[in-house]
Amino acid sequence: EVQLVESGGGLVQTGGSLRLSCAASGFTFDDYVIGWFRQAPGKEREGVSSISNSDGRTYYADSVKGRFTISSDNAKKTVYLQMSRLKPEDTAVYYCAASHIVDGWSSVLHTITVVTIPGYKMDYWGKGTLVTVSS
Repeated sequence: EVQLVESGGGLVQTGGSLRLSCAASGFTFDDYVIGWFRQAPGKEREGVSSISNSDGRTYYADSVKGRFTISSDNAKKTVYLQMSRLKPEDTAVYYCAASHIVDGWSSVLHTITVVTIPGYKMDYWGKGTLVTVSS
């Protein structure tokens, strides 16, 4: 059974930090790009960051660049999102999702597409973890 399970969400003050985890099982982890997405109340879901498990290529949305860091531990089949200098506008449910790597499609393009194309079809989704940043 394919599973993506997010954890690490919670309540934090403005300027604080949190580390989210996305634990994967049931598929070949190294063959996927993993993306982090978020959805704030009343807003559309947006891409936050992505990482290619084949070569470690990463991409960040402008809104989080310099504050968030994505990383992957292929041995543990877990992707992390280290979030620092959090702002109230970072409050959202955070989801991780997986997109299968296609031969011939560069990881640069794939990681960018996952984050920047609204509604891009991901293969698997987690159920999300809530992050609340108090002002």
